[in-house]
Amino acid sequence: MTQNSPHKPTRSEILKPVELVGISAAMGLFVGLTILLATRNWALSSIALGITFIIALVVIAMLALGVKPDAAEKSDIDEQNQGGEKPGH
Repeated sequence: MTQNSPHKPTRSEILKPVELVGISAAMGLFVGLTILLATRNWALSSIALGITFIIALVVIAMLALGVKPDAAEKSDIDEQNQGGEKPGH
């Protein structure tokens, strides 16, 4: 890749946030349906679904932030920083 050509994100990079939200939604649906089948209470089930979705989303985001970039990602970040502003600004 030349330095002048902008980095075009791959399909995997574009869909990564959708995957993380989808995993959180699946966790929320599981808990919501489990509570709905156990209690037959729609209000309690929807509250549990929402709380589980939000907690799962926050936990997954924190885990994603904790992952250190590998050498290829670091070089890509440095390449993008050289094309624009100075690093850290």
